[in-house]
Amino acid sequence: MSYELTAILMFTGMMGLLLTGQRVFGAIGFIAVAFALLLWGTGGSEIAFSAAMKLMKWYALLTLPLFIYMGYMLSESGIADDLYKMFHVWFGPVRGGLAIGTIALMVVISAMNGLSVAGMAIGATIALPELLRRGYDKIMVTGVIQAGSSLGILVPPSVVLVLYAMIARQPVGQLWLAGVFPGLLMAGLFILYIAIRCWLQPNLGPVLPAEERRIPMSEKLKLLSAGILPFMIFFLMTGLFVMGVTSLVESSAIGAVSATAAAAIRGRLTLKVIHDTVRKTLSVSCMFMWIILAALCFGAVFDGLGAVRAIEGFFLDQLGLSPWEVLILMQLSYLIMGMFLDDTAMLVIVAPLYVPLVKLLGFDLIWYGVLYTITCQIAYMTPPFGYNLFLMRAMAPPEIGLGDIYRSIIPFVAVMVFALIIVMVFPQIALWLPEHVYAR
Repeated sequence: MSYELTAILMFTGMMGLLLTGQRVFGAIGFIAVAFALLLWGTGGSEIAFSAAMKLMKWYALLTLPLFIYMGYMLSESGIADDLYKMFHVWFGPVRGGLAIGTIALMVVISAMNGLSVAGMAIGATIALPELLRRGYDKIMVTGVIQAGSSLGILVPPSVVLVLYAMIARQPVGQLWLAGVFPGLLMAGLFILYIAIRCWLQPNLGPVLPAEERRIPMSEKLKLLSAGILPFMIFFLMTGLFVMGVTSLVESSAIGAVSATAAAAIRGRLTLKVIHDTVRKTLSVSCMFMWIILAALCFGAVFDGLGAVRAIEGFFLDQLGLSPWEVLILMQLSYLIMGMFLDDTAMLVIVAPLYVPLVKLLGFDLIWYGVLYTITCQIAYMTPPFGYNLFLMRAMAPPEIGLGDIYRSIIPFVAVMVFALIIVMVFPQIALWLPEHVYAR
């Protein structure tokens, strides 16, 4: 049997198992071990064992549970509620100001959490009811919550970028820094869209009533204190790392300790908060570690087949495509898969093929990691089965139907596609910061 046919059977078998509803890591790991034994006999079992040992020796993997813990601690302790009150007062007098403040809140939450789910939960439970009560258009604000929550997988400390770093064997620190400017660019484009839309159609985002805007400046300044603790946590965690004072793992430990201290300072470090935070951290961390282990095993078998070179020859030699055309096809395939799979499943399924191929085509793997993450953000919001669509449906009030949710994401997906094109055309938007910091 040819290597090409073996590779096709591996992918077919994996997709078949996934369609049966099996766990992602179980389906991928089983196919990897089964084909390793078929191809190389009993010695093929060493591939899975080596992948497990490689995972255990990855010192940078310690950052994963620590950052997840930090995000859940800040979420469970209610610090996000205080942040929204601050944005509510300062942005309320502007047309669409509360929606703009919600995007700003999502950026801060993303910088403290790294997960899209947490941003969605906070936005849907805190911001959405307030926006609807203030007379904001339900379709627009539904899109605002979904778009803003997607920033969690791009703005550091992004857990998705950690997963990509583990599988693509790239430095996590460089990937985080590469996500900073694209994340801020996308947030800025969201804000610009909301501001222009509400300026043209004031009924979509009315300003706060005059009586609510008469708040003494002293009280407004006092509300800014809600942002002090999150800013200090972000500075201690990311700022010290960028300045070279701490390592990546040390930064994650500082973030976890700082989040716990912040909850204690606010008087919210209860046994329930600790229990819920630790339980969710353990659940998510174990899920990611099993997925990384399965992906490493699958990638090792796939590399051993030499299938990547064969696929490269098929695209470049037989089809005559340029490297850029191949890259665009990759991004389109992510969008299609994103209609049915989440980001981790997408990455694990295609990483053994795409990551080596991107390297062979001469593209930067750090830059490609940002492109992959932005495409995942778009796929999160793409019907029929976009991840964020169903999260929003589960959390939204009854007056927001599935049709409203589908319509709400159209302009924001267009903005995200525009941001993706900008980062593809101008790679230095993603690469300048990591090159500048690591050059020192």
